[in-house]
Amino acid sequence: MLKTRMPNIIIITIITITIIHWSSICYAMLDPVDFLALQAIRKSLEDMPGSNYFNSWDFTSDPCNFAGVYCENQRVVALNLGDPRAGAPGLSGRLHPSIGKLTALAEFTVVPGRIMGALPSTMSELKNLRFLAVSRNFIFHEIPALTELKKLRTLDLSYNQLTGGIPWSIGKLPALTNVILCHNRLSGSIPPFISRSLTRLDLKHNQFSGSIGPYSLPPSLQYLSLSWNRFSGRADRLLTRLSRLNYLDLSLNRFSGPIPGCVFNFPISNLQLERNMFSGPVRPVRSVTIPTVDLSHNMLYGQISPLFATVQNLYLNNNRFTGSVPRVFVDRLMSGSIKLLYLQHNFLTGMPIKPRSAIPLSSSLCLQYNCMVPPVQSPCPVSAGTQKTRPTSQCNEWKA
Repeated sequence: MLKTRMPNIIIITIITITIIHWSSICYAMLDPVDFLALQAIRKSLEDMPGSNYFNSWDFTSDPCNFAGVYCENQRVVALNLGDPRAGAPGLSGRLHPSIGKLTALAEFTVVPGRIMGALPSTMSELKNLRFLAVSRNFIFHEIPALTELKKLRTLDLSYNQLTGGIPWSIGKLPALTNVILCHNRLSGSIPPFISRSLTRLDLKHNQFSGSIGPYSLPPSLQYLSLSWNRFSGRADRLLTRLSRLNYLDLSLNRFSGPIPGCVFNFPISNLQLERNMFSGPVRPVRSVTIPTVDLSHNMLYGQISPLFATVQNLYLNNNRFTGSVPRVFVDRLMSGSIKLLYLQHNFLTGMPIKPRSAIPLSSSLCLQYNCMVPPVQSPCPVSAGTQKTRPTSQCNEWKA
């Protein structure tokens, strides 16, 4: 019996060895450079407590089956580091320069976590990269030049601690569609962007300064947020060219000059131009259909256009508007069509509303600190102060 079973055991052993051999060959099919790059990336990062992202990263098996690793033709084409589920703890550590060795990479993302250090300069070698998103971590230092990323479409480095400026080479990338660099510590002026397909530019909450030339941004833009910076100079010629905008926020900057009338006809739901240095009269081209318009805390003057009466939430406070409020505002306010009308801290001389009129509870009106006694008493924000009327000396001085 022993003699008859031996050949079977030998055959089974040979088959097992063969399977293991071919299995190891399959695992080795990944390009060796990519294999070593993934090992280096793994060594520089760790799961934060509660994260199990790296559990599948066992280098005795096929790396193309690792979580977040996607391969084509034995090359890594997408690398998504961290558990993508909302609320996942994320990763800690640093991004290893070996990322630049994954030259077939088209997509690279990192979920929110506590990854620190600089964005590796070797990322400039990823000539096939189309999507780069490393947001909500603690990446600091400057943004690399990324000169060779001619195919890059999305650049999202938001909510980090980046310093320095935007390299001018990034403005020259021809395929960009989304640039999201908000909530960092970036400074200086911004480069002109040559991409004719750029639709989103989000730079809010940084320290950018300087003016933006009328041809620095392409007319393809649909989303523009520059709030909470130190931009200055005129913006009228720039805005006139950006007729496709469906979101615009220039608030909390130092923009000056007039606001072009065409802005009030952009297909947007919220126009935020408050807390700048815009000046001059405000003349919409036609009835404004934007639900919320905030022009507060500027240096705008002249009479209030009746074409603003179609706005639901209108902030014109803290400017230099004069004259009487058009009657159409009263009609819209009393019907409940206007939900909020802030006109405090101007030089207005009247509003044709009956003193005993009952403003709908759903509507808010503030007229404090103008050149008139408010005809009706209505609650105002605390920032409006307690003075009901502006001193006569100021009103006379403005008239002069």
